[in-house]
Amino acid sequence: MNKTQEKGIEEYNTLMFESFKTYYKILKPDKWMTVVFSNSKASIWNVIQEAIQKAGFIIAEVSALDKKQGSFKAVTTTTAVKQDLVISAYKPKVENIAKMVELQNSEESAWIFVNQHLEQLPVFRGVKGEAQIISERTPRILFDRMVAYHVQNGLNVPISSSEFQTGIVNRFPIRDGMAFLESQVAEYDQKRTLVKEFTQMSLFVSDENSAIEWIRQQLMKKPQTRQDLHPHYMKEIQHIAKHELLPELDDLLQQNFLRYEGDGQVPNQILSYLRANYQNLRGLEENDPILIQKAMNRWYVPNPNKQADLEKLREKSLLREFEGYITELESSKKKLKQFRTEAIRVGFKKAYSEKNFEKIVKIGDRLPASVIQEDDKLLMYYDNACIRLGL
Repeated sequence: MNKTQEKGIEEYNTLMFESFKTYYKILKPDKWMTVVFSNSKASIWNVIQEAIQKAGFIIAEVSALDKKQGSFKAVTTTTAVKQDLVISAYKPKVENIAKMVELQNSEESAWIFVNQHLEQLPVFRGVKGEAQIISERTPRILFDRMVAYHVQNGLNVPISSSEFQTGIVNRFPIRDGMAFLESQVAEYDQKRTLVKEFTQMSLFVSDENSAIEWIRQQLMKKPQTRQDLHPHYMKEIQHIAKHELLPELDDLLQQNFLRYEGDGQVPNQILSYLRANYQNLRGLEENDPILIQKAMNRWYVPNPNKQADLEKLREKSLLREFEGYITELESSKKKLKQFRTEAIRVGFKKAYSEKNFEKIVKIGDRLPASVIQEDDKLLMYYDNACIRLGL
């Protein structure tokens, strides 16, 4: 970008897209590209990411480079770019592209993508008795990657988030919240037995989505009560964007996670944690009152089947909120100042699936420009809607 040459973010976007398009043309199918990115602005990061995906590449991982230690650490959000980022992307196989185009109006298009993506991802990552959650293997990130590929390539998004959650657990082995191919799971299980705990992914909480991911990390490591979680959560949300209407912690827990209230057996996730960390609980039966009392009111991460039900309820709530913003904008000429970004994302996704590109552009134009530029999902829907409308 250069003010003197009159090159702003749009010109930069075009230049990067043309560059990546050339790389895509030259690179052979199933081969990789690595991009090192260094910039403090999230908006520039989003331009890079969008240009890579629009050119046809599939992003497999984003890592932060620790220059002091010379090591890489996977990150789940890059809204605030504090370190050099290393983006790993690959060119999909020709036969998979053809299948997705052929089956673009069916659910199978999504699973062709997921099978290909899981095949490319590392099976296990860990050192010195510690393992790392491979974020790209989690159902939430897999869904985002699948949607991004379909949207950027002009294909219909063939499946909803809740349907995807159910499909993942029915089609793939799940380990520690991650999906694997049948051919990969034995290797993961073998290596998993050698580690005692998981290291936390680098995560900067800046909005509702990253707040949910932070809570998920904490609960995967230690199912805990709201009282245990609250003081740490309050420290993490110090950098929430000014426009973001972040729900209360209680609402985020209710909408995305489950709490054990003493009904039935203690969930396996809580049971495993308690037996691993409290010697006096190891020999107790699952229905022992002492064990039940220790497990009471602990929140935990639901399995994908339960997650699908929660996703349906949450999506309905977010769509109601999105429609409320539309009503608000119809009675005013001002831009929206505060809103739930997640509600806008879900509303854009639904409008895109209905080919209502005018709604996306109309609402997008009423959001602060910086919000669109700094959110990869909003930018993806908005830019592609503009393209479809010839703007």
